[in-house]
Amino acid sequence: MEYVTETILLALVVVTALAFDFTNGFHDTGNAMATSIATRALKPKTAVALSAVLNLVGAFLSLAVAATIAKGIVDANVITLEVVLAGLVGGITWNLLTWLLGIPSSSSHALIGGVVGSVLAAVGTSGVLWTGVLSKVMIPALLAPVIAIGVAALGTFLVARITKDLPQDTTSRGFRWGQIGSASLVSLAHGTNDAQKSMGIILLALIAGGAVPSDSGVPFWVVLSCAFFMALGTYLGGWRVIRTLGKGLVEIDSRQGMAAETSSAAVILLSSHFGFSLSTTHVATGSILGSGVGMPGAKVRWGVAGKMLAAWGLTLPAAGVVGALCFWLQDVIGGVGGTVAVFTILIGVSTAIWVASRRKPVDASNVNDEWDGEGETAVVDAAESFTAVAVEATAEAEATIAATTATTATANAAPTATAREGVHA
Repeated sequence: MEYVTETILLALVVVTALAFDFTNGFHDTGNAMATSIATRALKPKTAVALSAVLNLVGAFLSLAVAATIAKGIVDANVITLEVVLAGLVGGITWNLLTWLLGIPSSSSHALIGGVVGSVLAAVGTSGVLWTGVLSKVMIPALLAPVIAIGVAALGTFLVARITKDLPQDTTSRGFRWGQIGSASLVSLAHGTNDAQKSMGIILLALIAGGAVPSDSGVPFWVVLSCAFFMALGTYLGGWRVIRTLGKGLVEIDSRQGMAAETSSAAVILLSSHFGFSLSTTHVATGSILGSGVGMPGAKVRWGVAGKMLAAWGLTLPAAGVVGALCFWLQDVIGGVGGTVAVFTILIGVSTAIWVASRRKPVDASNVNDEWDGEGETAVVDAAESFTAVAVEATAEAEATIAATTATTATANAAPTATAREGVHA
């Protein structure tokens, strides 16, 4: 019976990890394709389809980041399936919430924050490899956007100087073709970095569940599954985030778009080579800002950038808090009941966010509408919608948890009652 329960729990964790991979795909589509869509180098649906294919290919090119996630952030020896599940719920929740608000935040840091939070709740600070967190996550997080801004600004400035005497129609047409190549390279680079994170998490779960030895590499079926779900999420397109990146930060032309995408691809590919769990969102956002800084006369919306920066600072601790709370809830309820309760909450929150997003949808038909300062209004509307739906979902989740707890308590009491009857007999 215990073996069956462990198998079910492992399967549930793998499914949740693939769900995170799916959210990562649609949350990060804008990193590669927002500027190409904004400059109309590619039609919106063509852009996300191309990005999906290249993300799928990129996932097979490198496993260095998967090794970092699986063995470089937390102590694999203290990982249990409950810890992994709680961490994934933290990452997915933050991904969906920032997607609802149209904020390009880091899926990588959401995942790492959720896992670190659940480990801290489970075993304390000894379970976290702080040197790895600092060297593989925090330092790259600080340096990557700064480097991307610098590289993109320099590239944009040089391109603007070289092409200043050329007709605008000529430069726009030529650089739009160039954007297709540079955006494709970013998508390929994204697959080499972000798909690996779910691979690492599933590997952690397989090790914790005893399905593979602790020194195992990533099985092929894990690579294939993660690549597929990342590509599927990418194809569906995170239009809310694409709109913010393509229209909200900078009024971008094809020269800036190509410079930003080339800068992003270079930084991401270098980080994948060295096994850094880099936030592609930080890099892409930094590159787009850099293209505005480097283009003479360009307007950069620093207010929008400031909101993104605030969200970036909150990502690790916010996802960590959710991960910790989910682990504690599992621990308090205990057994399969605790796992079911946490999974139920995840489904409820996800449904509430999706319903809230339908009240003011963003899709391929309106992603390129002019930015008229609707950012703050959209955030407020989305937050109010989510709050209203979340209240209903929370009530339903509480009822489910109460029923699950009662069922678990009854199941635990039955053997005790039977034993007592045997004694009296």
